[in-house]
Amino acid sequence: MAATSDHSDGLRFFNPTGPEPQPLSAVPRMLLTPKTRWPASVDAPAAKPAPLGDAAAVVTSIGHSTFLIQTPAVNILTDPMYSERAGPWNLLGPRRIRRPAVAYKDLPPIDLILLSHNHYDHCDIPTLKRLARRFDPRVVTPLGNAALVRSAGIRRVEELDWWQPSAMAPLPLVLTPAHHFSARTPFDRNRALWGGFVVTTRSRRIYFAGDTAYVPFFREIRERLGPPDLALLPIGAYEPRWFMRAVHMNPDEAVQAHLDLQAAESVAMHYGTFRLTAEGIDEPVAALRQALHERDVPGPRFRAVAFGESIRVPRALD
Repeated sequence: MAATSDHSDGLRFFNPTGPEPQPLSAVPRMLLTPKTRWPASVDAPAAKPAPLGDAAAVVTSIGHSTFLIQTPAVNILTDPMYSERAGPWNLLGPRRIRRPAVAYKDLPPIDLILLSHNHYDHCDIPTLKRLARRFDPRVVTPLGNAALVRSAGIRRVEELDWWQPSAMAPLPLVLTPAHHFSARTPFDRNRALWGGFVVTTRSRRIYFAGDTAYVPFFREIRERLGPPDLALLPIGAYEPRWFMRAVHMNPDEAVQAHLDLQAAESVAMHYGTFRLTAEGIDEPVAALRQALHERDVPGPRFRAVAFGESIRVPRALD
């Protein structure tokens, strides 16, 4: 049962500010929105993560919201998703258009998984089962997700509330707010919490936003935890806007989040892998470039990296 707080009534979680997610009854109308056609598949040559060397971290884009974060203390996967479909039993739901940029066999030992919420495109039980058998990793996740994670054979799970630091992770790690919702079925809506994470490695901060709409808490993340050296921000799955604005940022809002955070560098995620909503496969990246131009933000400060590309976060100067 959820504890009573500013984002829980004791039974279900909710977003304390910002637009309310649409009810389940609005989904049929949303599904009738004309969708831009996506290709059946996109050729995506496999890549291998760059070595860590003396960096504070090396962050490699695998696809959708899955990143490999290599640090001196631990190798981390965010929202690991290696299945062909984002849905129940790997049979229903959107089909993968682009294969994972880093093959499963090429993953280094995974010590820690950051799981932002329980939606199928972020919490994939078949992938978690494979990781449990191969690596026996620890999982840090928001409140209410532990039973689901343990059903995949994960032995060590830590649930956190917003702003709570991890006691299990081998490096400083804090769960941050997100504006979203949770559900695995029509009957469990908002029984589990959602969130993002700030990881600190060698005095460098990496922020993984998870899934979120735009609300002003990005400024609070900066004020409480400091500006990120690297922010991983979602830019896709945003149309139709009347439905999606309460759960997903569009690229322009993601640029505002980047500015609110005062991130040294931001990298786009949550696009180009599963067709979840109405926009085309290339529209989020084009809209991101347009938003950066209109706001006079230098392109290198916020970019959509190639799938499989590794971003080096250098050590802080002593």
